Amino acid sequence: MLTKSSIIEEAMRLGFEDVGFTTAETFVVQREYLQTHREEYGWTEKVGLNLINGTDPKAAMAQAKSIIVLLEGYFREAFPPALESHFGRCYLDDDRITKDGLALRIKAFRNILRSDGIDSKVPFDLPHRSAAARAGMGTVGKNALFYSGRATRMSSWVFPLTIVVDREFAPDPPAGGIGCPEWCRNVCVAACPTRAIKGNGTIDPRLCVSFMTYYGKESTPRELREPMGLYVYGCDRCQNVCPRNIPWFSEERPVNARVEAKAKVFDLRALLHMDVEYFKTRVWPHMFYMSSNNLWKWKMNVARAMGNSRNDAYLPDLIRAWNENDDARTKGMIAWAIGRIGGGHAREVLDRFLVGSEGTVREEIEAALGKM
Repeated sequence: MLTKSSIIEEAMRLGFEDVGFTTAETFVVQREYLQTHREEYGWTEKVGLNLINGTDPKAAMAQAKSIIVLLEGYFREAFPPALESHFGRCYLDDDRITKDGLALRIKAFRNILRSDGIDSKVPFDLPHRSAAARAGMGTVGKNALFYSGRATRMSSWVFPLTIVVDREFAPDPPAGGIGCPEWCRNVCVAACPTRAIKGNGTIDPRLCVSFMTYYGKESTPRELREPMGLYVYGCDRCQNVCPRNIPWFSEERPVNARVEAKAKVFDLRALLHMDVEYFKTRVWPHMFYMSSNNLWKWKMNVARAMGNSRNDAYLPDLIRAWNENDDARTKGMIAWAIGRIGGGHAREVLDRFLVGSEGTVREEIEAALGKM
Protein backbone atom coordinates (compact mmCIF):
# COMPACT_ATOMS: atom_id res chain seq x y z
CA MET A 1 0.00 0.00 0.00
CA LEU A 2 1.22 3.46 -0.88
CA THR A 3 2.40 5.54 2.05
CA LYS A 4 3.09 9.25 2.27
CA SER A 5 6.79 8.53 1.93
CA SER A 6 6.36 6.38 -1.17
CA ILE A 7 4.02 8.94 -2.77
CA ILE A 8 6.57 11.69 -2.15
CA GLU A 9 9.30 9.51 -3.65
CA GLU A 10 7.25 8.83 -6.78
CA ALA A 11 6.33 12.50 -7.21
CA MET A 12 9.95 13.60 -6.91
CA ARG A 13 10.97 10.91 -9.39
CA LEU A 14 8.48 12.40 -11.85
CA GLY A 15 10.16 15.78 -11.55
CA PHE A 16 7.94 17.70 -9.14
CA GLU A 17 9.69 20.12 -6.81
CA ASP A 18 7.82 19.34 -3.61
CA VAL A 19 4.85 17.40 -2.22
CA GLY A 20 2.46 18.15 0.63
CA PHE A 21 -0.67 16.66 2.17
CA THR A 22 -3.71 18.34 3.66
CA THR A 23 -7.28 17.52 4.55
CA ALA A 24 -10.30 17.69 2.26
CA GLU A 25 -12.01 20.19 4.53
CA THR A 26 -13.64 23.27 3.08
CA PHE A 27 -11.38 26.30 2.65
CA VAL A 28 -13.53 28.48 4.87
CA VAL A 29 -11.34 31.59 4.90
CA GLN A 30 -10.99 31.53 1.11
CA ARG A 31 -14.74 31.13 0.69
CA GLU A 32 -15.46 34.06 3.00
CA TYR A 33 -12.94 36.21 1.14
CA LEU A 34 -14.53 35.44 -2.22
CA GLN A 35 -18.01 36.09 -0.89
CA THR A 36 -17.02 39.53 0.41
CA HIS A 37 -15.10 40.40 -2.79
CA ARG A 38 -17.65 39.40 -5.40
CA GLU A 39 -17.14 42.67 -7.24
CA GLU A 40 -13.48 41.86 -7.92
CA TYR A 41 -14.03 38.18 -8.74
CA GLY A 42 -17.47 38.11 -10.35
CA TRP A 43 -15.89 37.91 -13.80
CA THR A 44 -14.50 34.41 -13.06
CA GLU A 45 -17.88 32.75 -13.46
CA LYS A 46 -18.19 34.22 -16.94
CA VAL A 47 -14.99 32.44 -17.99
CA GLY A 48 -16.04 29.11 -16.49
CA LEU A 49 -14.47 29.32 -13.02
CA ASN A 50 -16.71 28.72 -10.02
CA LEU A 51 -14.22 29.72 -7.34
CA ILE A 52 -16.67 29.65 -4.44
CA ASN A 53 -17.80 26.16 -5.37
CA GLY A 54 -14.14 25.18 -5.64
CA THR A 55 -13.51 25.97 -1.99
CA ASP A 56 -15.24 22.68 -1.12
CA PRO A 57 -13.08 19.72 -2.32
CA LYS A 58 -16.10 17.44 -1.94
CA ALA A 59 -17.78 19.35 -4.76
CA ALA A 60 -15.14 17.83 -7.05
CA MET A 61 -15.20 14.39 -5.39
CA ALA A 62 -17.89 13.40 -2.93
CA GLN A 63 -15.61 10.76 -1.38
CA ALA A 64 -12.70 13.17 -0.91
CA LYS A 65 -10.57 12.34 2.12
CA SER A 66 -7.29 14.20 1.47
CA ILE A 67 -5.58 16.58 -0.93
CA ILE A 68 -2.13 15.87 -2.31
CA VAL A 69 -0.40 19.05 -3.46
CA LEU A 70 2.35 18.80 -6.07
CA LEU A 71 4.60 21.79 -6.60
CA GLU A 72 5.72 22.45 -10.16
CA GLY A 73 8.63 24.74 -10.96
CA TYR A 74 8.11 26.50 -14.28
CA PHE A 75 11.32 28.53 -14.42
CA ARG A 76 13.85 25.71 -14.16
CA GLU A 77 15.23 26.60 -17.59
CA ALA A 78 15.87 30.00 -19.11
CA PHE A 79 13.70 31.55 -21.81
CA PRO A 80 14.75 33.68 -24.77
CA PRO A 81 14.97 37.29 -23.48
CA ALA A 82 12.78 38.58 -26.33
CA LEU A 83 9.94 36.34 -25.15
CA GLU A 84 10.42 37.16 -21.47
CA SER A 85 9.93 40.83 -22.36
CA HIS A 86 6.46 40.23 -23.77
CA PHE A 87 5.01 37.15 -22.08
CA GLY A 88 4.61 35.87 -18.54
CA ARG A 89 7.02 32.98 -18.00
CA CYS A 90 4.34 30.62 -16.74
CA TYR A 91 2.67 30.75 -20.17
CA LEU A 92 5.76 30.14 -22.26
CA ASP A 93 5.77 26.37 -21.74
CA ASP A 94 2.11 25.75 -20.94
CA ASP A 95 0.93 22.33 -22.14
CA ARG A 96 -2.66 22.36 -20.88
CA ILE A 97 -3.82 22.08 -24.49
CA THR A 98 -0.98 20.16 -26.14
CA LYS A 99 -0.69 17.83 -23.10
CA ASP A 100 2.83 16.83 -24.01
CA GLY A 101 4.75 17.84 -20.89
CA LEU A 102 3.40 18.47 -17.42
CA ALA A 103 0.10 16.80 -18.29
CA LEU A 104 1.90 13.52 -18.95
CA ARG A 105 3.62 13.67 -15.56
CA ILE A 106 0.34 14.38 -13.76
CA LYS A 107 -1.23 11.45 -15.60
CA ALA A 108 1.67 9.21 -14.59
CA PHE A 109 1.28 10.28 -10.96
CA ARG A 110 -2.45 9.55 -10.99
CA ASN A 111 -1.77 6.15 -12.56
CA ILE A 112 0.50 5.34 -9.61
CA LEU A 113 -2.32 6.24 -7.24
CA ARG A 114 -4.82 4.25 -9.28
CA SER A 115 -2.60 1.18 -9.22
CA ASP A 116 -3.05 1.17 -5.43
CA GLY A 117 -6.81 1.65 -5.63
CA ILE A 118 -6.80 5.39 -4.99
CA ASP A 119 -9.28 7.42 -7.04
CA SER A 120 -8.29 11.03 -7.78
CA LYS A 121 -9.55 14.25 -9.31
CA VAL A 122 -7.65 17.35 -10.45
CA PRO A 123 -10.12 20.24 -9.93
CA PHE A 124 -9.07 23.43 -11.70
CA ASP A 125 -11.12 25.75 -9.49
CA LEU A 126 -9.83 24.56 -6.10
CA PRO A 127 -7.77 27.26 -4.29
CA HIS A 128 -4.33 25.88 -5.11
CA ARG A 129 -2.26 28.39 -3.16
CA SER A 130 -4.40 28.01 -0.07
CA ALA A 131 -4.09 24.24 -0.35
CA ALA A 132 -0.31 24.45 -0.63
CA ALA A 133 -0.11 26.74 2.39
CA ARG A 134 -2.39 24.46 4.39
CA ALA A 135 -0.10 21.58 3.42
CA GLY A 136 2.84 23.45 4.91
CA MET A 137 4.65 23.97 1.63
CA GLY A 138 5.26 27.71 1.81
CA THR A 139 3.81 31.15 2.30
CA VAL A 140 2.10 33.89 0.31
CA GLY A 141 3.92 37.05 -0.76
CA LYS A 142 2.65 40.58 -0.51
CA ASN A 143 1.98 40.21 -4.24
CA ALA A 144 -0.48 37.33 -3.52
CA LEU A 145 1.76 34.76 -5.20
CA PHE A 146 2.80 31.52 -3.55
CA TYR A 147 6.41 31.15 -2.42
CA SER A 148 7.90 27.72 -1.84
CA GLY A 149 9.25 27.01 1.62
CA ARG A 150 11.61 24.29 0.45
CA ALA A 151 12.05 24.26 -3.34
CA THR A 152 13.42 26.57 -6.06
CA ARG A 153 15.41 28.42 -3.41
CA MET A 154 12.15 29.48 -1.76
CA SER A 155 11.07 31.53 -4.77
CA SER A 156 7.70 32.20 -6.40
CA TRP A 157 8.56 30.51 -9.70
CA VAL A 158 6.22 27.65 -8.85
CA PHE A 159 2.58 26.77 -9.02
CA PRO A 160 0.77 24.23 -6.85
CA LEU A 161 -1.26 21.41 -8.37
CA THR A 162 -4.01 19.90 -6.25
CA ILE A 163 -4.97 16.23 -6.44
CA VAL A 164 -8.11 15.34 -4.48
CA VAL A 165 -8.07 11.66 -3.40
CA ASP A 166 -10.47 9.25 -1.71
CA ARG A 167 -7.91 7.95 0.79
CA GLU A 168 -7.03 9.67 4.01
CA PHE A 169 -3.43 10.64 4.68
CA ALA A 170 -2.10 12.39 7.76
CA PRO A 171 -2.02 16.14 6.95
CA ASP A 172 1.22 18.08 7.13
CA PRO A 173 1.45 20.99 9.59
CA PRO A 174 0.09 24.13 7.90
CA ALA A 175 2.21 27.15 7.10
CA GLY A 176 0.48 30.14 5.59
CA GLY A 177 0.66 33.82 6.30
CA ILE A 178 2.78 36.38 4.47
CA GLY A 179 6.40 35.29 4.43
CA CYS A 180 7.99 38.47 3.11
CA PRO A 181 10.91 39.80 5.18
CA GLU A 182 10.27 42.80 7.38
CA TRP A 183 13.04 44.78 5.69
CA CYS A 184 11.39 44.58 2.25
CA ARG A 185 10.12 48.01 1.26
CA ASN A 186 7.11 46.71 -0.70
CA VAL A 187 8.98 46.64 -3.99
CA CYS A 188 6.28 44.52 -5.62
CA VAL A 189 3.64 47.10 -4.70
CA ALA A 190 5.80 49.91 -6.07
CA ALA A 191 6.61 47.97 -9.25
CA CYS A 192 3.00 47.17 -10.10
CA PRO A 193 2.23 49.85 -12.72
CA THR A 194 -1.54 49.54 -12.43
CA ARG A 195 -1.66 49.41 -8.61
CA ALA A 196 -3.35 46.01 -8.61
CA ILE A 197 -1.22 44.74 -5.72
CA LYS A 198 -2.50 45.79 -2.31
CA GLY A 199 0.57 44.69 -0.34
CA ASN A 200 -1.29 42.52 2.16
CA GLY A 201 -1.29 39.33 0.11
CA THR A 202 -4.25 40.34 -2.04
CA ILE A 203 -4.73 41.98 -5.43
CA ASP A 204 -7.52 43.49 -7.46
CA PRO A 205 -7.43 41.07 -10.41
CA ARG A 206 -9.29 43.51 -12.65
CA LEU A 207 -6.32 45.90 -12.54
CA CYS A 208 -3.67 43.20 -13.01
CA VAL A 209 -1.71 43.56 -16.26
CA SER A 210 -2.10 39.83 -16.92
CA PHE A 211 -5.88 40.06 -16.53
CA MET A 212 -6.11 43.02 -18.86
CA THR A 213 -4.05 41.36 -21.59
CA TYR A 214 -6.44 38.44 -21.98
CA TYR A 215 -9.71 39.15 -20.12
CA GLY A 216 -10.15 42.90 -20.63
CA LYS A 217 -13.28 43.31 -22.73
CA GLU A 218 -12.72 46.48 -24.68
CA SER A 219 -9.89 48.76 -25.71
CA THR A 220 -7.32 49.22 -22.96
CA PRO A 221 -7.98 52.55 -21.18
CA ARG A 222 -5.48 55.20 -22.31
CA GLU A 223 -4.21 55.84 -18.81
CA LEU A 224 -3.16 52.18 -18.48
CA ARG A 225 -1.51 51.67 -21.87
CA GLU A 226 1.87 53.13 -21.05
CA PRO A 227 2.06 51.46 -17.61
CA MET A 228 1.37 48.04 -19.17
CA GLY A 229 4.66 48.38 -21.00
CA LEU A 230 5.83 45.65 -23.38
CA TYR A 231 3.68 42.80 -22.07
CA VAL A 232 1.39 41.20 -24.63
CA TYR A 233 0.14 38.23 -22.57
CA GLY A 234 0.75 37.93 -18.85
CA CYS A 235 3.14 39.86 -16.62
CA ASP A 236 6.08 39.11 -14.29
CA ARG A 237 6.96 42.55 -12.96
CA CYS A 238 6.25 41.85 -9.31
CA GLN A 239 8.26 38.64 -9.47
CA ASN A 240 11.17 40.22 -11.31
CA VAL A 241 11.76 42.80 -8.57
CA CYS A 242 11.07 40.57 -5.56
CA PRO A 243 14.03 40.12 -3.18
CA ARG A 244 12.79 36.61 -2.36
CA ASN A 245 13.42 35.63 -5.97
CA ILE A 246 17.01 36.88 -6.20
CA PRO A 247 18.60 33.54 -5.22
CA TRP A 248 16.77 31.76 -8.04
CA PHE A 249 17.53 34.54 -10.54
CA SER A 250 21.23 34.28 -9.71
CA GLU A 251 21.44 30.70 -10.94
CA GLU A 252 22.59 30.00 -14.49
CA ARG A 253 20.33 27.62 -16.36
CA PRO A 254 20.09 26.17 -19.88
CA VAL A 255 17.62 27.64 -22.36
CA ASN A 256 14.29 25.84 -22.64
CA ALA A 257 14.56 24.16 -26.04
CA ARG A 258 10.78 23.76 -26.45
CA VAL A 259 10.24 27.48 -26.02
CA GLU A 260 13.26 28.49 -28.09
CA ALA A 261 11.90 26.43 -30.99
CA LYS A 262 8.70 28.48 -31.13
CA ALA A 263 10.27 31.91 -30.55
CA LYS A 264 9.74 32.98 -34.16
CA VAL A 265 6.05 32.09 -33.90
CA PHE A 266 5.66 34.67 -31.13
CA ASP A 267 7.67 37.42 -32.80
CA LEU A 268 5.69 40.66 -32.48
CA ARG A 269 5.57 41.26 -36.21
CA ALA A 270 4.24 37.77 -36.86
CA LEU A 271 1.53 38.21 -34.22
CA LEU A 272 0.49 41.63 -35.50
CA HIS A 273 -0.15 40.26 -38.99
CA MET A 274 -1.39 36.75 -38.14
CA ASP A 275 -4.62 35.39 -39.58
CA VAL A 276 -7.08 33.03 -37.90
CA GLU A 277 -5.35 29.91 -39.21
CA TYR A 278 -1.98 31.04 -37.88
CA PHE A 279 -3.55 31.78 -34.50
CA LYS A 280 -5.42 28.49 -34.23
CA THR A 281 -2.51 26.28 -35.23
CA ARG A 282 0.49 28.09 -33.76
CA VAL A 283 -0.56 30.44 -30.99
CA TRP A 284 -3.75 29.14 -29.35
CA PRO A 285 -2.34 25.70 -28.42
CA HIS A 286 0.16 27.48 -26.15
CA MET A 287 -1.70 30.61 -25.01
CA PHE A 288 -5.39 29.84 -25.04
CA TYR A 289 -7.20 32.30 -22.77
CA MET A 290 -8.45 34.13 -25.87
CA SER A 291 -10.26 32.47 -28.76
CA SER A 292 -9.97 33.33 -32.44
CA ASN A 293 -12.96 35.64 -31.91
CA ASN A 294 -10.61 37.84 -29.91
CA LEU A 295 -7.87 38.07 -32.50
CA TRP A 296 -8.39 41.84 -32.37
CA LYS A 297 -7.28 41.81 -28.74
CA TRP A 298 -4.03 39.99 -29.51
CA LYS A 299 -3.25 42.55 -32.19
CA MET A 300 -4.28 45.42 -29.96
CA ASN A 301 -1.89 44.16 -27.26
CA VAL A 302 0.92 43.77 -29.77
CA ALA A 303 0.37 47.29 -31.14
CA ARG A 304 0.50 48.69 -27.61
CA ALA A 305 3.76 46.83 -26.91
CA MET A 306 5.25 48.14 -30.15
CA GLY A 307 4.26 51.68 -29.22
CA ASN A 308 5.79 51.36 -25.77
CA SER A 309 9.02 50.08 -27.30
CA ARG A 310 9.46 53.57 -28.86
CA ASN A 311 11.13 51.76 -31.74
CA ASP A 312 10.42 53.42 -35.09
CA ALA A 313 11.44 50.19 -36.85
CA TYR A 314 7.89 49.02 -36.07
CA LEU A 315 6.24 51.88 -37.98
CA PRO A 316 6.04 50.02 -41.33
CA ASP A 317 4.34 47.07 -39.62
CA LEU A 318 1.89 49.30 -37.77
CA ILE A 319 1.01 51.09 -41.02
CA ARG A 320 0.50 47.76 -42.75
CA ALA A 321 -1.64 46.51 -39.86
CA TRP A 322 -3.81 49.62 -40.09
CA ASN A 323 -4.76 48.59 -43.62
CA GLU A 324 -5.22 44.93 -42.63
CA ASN A 325 -7.70 45.50 -39.79
CA ASP A 326 -11.26 46.74 -39.60
CA ASP A 327 -11.77 46.48 -35.85
CA ALA A 328 -11.94 49.95 -34.32
CA ARG A 329 -10.23 48.83 -31.11
CA THR A 330 -7.24 47.50 -33.01
CA LYS A 331 -7.02 50.52 -35.31
CA GLY A 332 -7.34 52.88 -32.35
CA MET A 333 -4.42 51.19 -30.58
CA ILE A 334 -2.36 51.27 -33.77
CA ALA A 335 -2.89 55.02 -33.93
CA TRP A 336 -1.92 55.34 -30.27
CA ALA A 337 1.22 53.25 -30.86
CA ILE A 338 2.30 55.35 -33.83
CA GLY A 339 1.84 58.50 -31.80
CA ARG A 340 3.75 56.96 -28.88
CA ILE A 341 6.70 56.17 -31.16
CA GLY A 342 6.52 59.73 -32.45
CA GLY A 343 8.61 61.61 -34.96
CA GLY A 344 7.91 63.46 -38.17
CA HIS A 345 7.01 60.37 -40.18
CA ALA A 346 4.60 59.22 -37.47
CA ARG A 347 2.82 62.58 -37.59
CA GLU A 348 2.53 62.38 -41.38
CA VAL A 349 1.03 58.91 -41.10
CA LEU A 350 -1.52 59.94 -38.49
CA ASP A 351 -2.53 63.00 -40.51
CA ARG A 352 -3.14 60.69 -43.44
CA PHE A 353 -5.13 58.22 -41.35
CA LEU A 354 -7.26 61.04 -39.96
CA VAL A 355 -8.79 61.67 -43.38
CA GLY A 356 -11.98 59.61 -43.60
CA SER A 357 -11.76 58.23 -40.06
CA GLU A 358 -14.80 58.41 -37.80
CA GLY A 359 -15.99 57.70 -34.29
CA THR A 360 -13.61 56.24 -31.73
CA VAL A 361 -10.88 55.69 -34.31
CA ARG A 362 -10.86 59.39 -35.17
CA GLU A 363 -10.79 60.23 -31.46
CA GLU A 364 -7.75 57.99 -30.98
CA ILE A 365 -5.92 59.61 -33.88
CA GLU A 366 -6.70 63.10 -32.63
CA ALA A 367 -5.57 62.15 -29.13
CA ALA A 368 -2.33 60.70 -30.51
CA LEU A 369 -1.65 63.85 -32.50
CA GLY A 370 -2.44 65.96 -29.49
CA LYS A 371 0.11 64.07 -27.41
CA MET A 372 2.76 64.64 -30.07
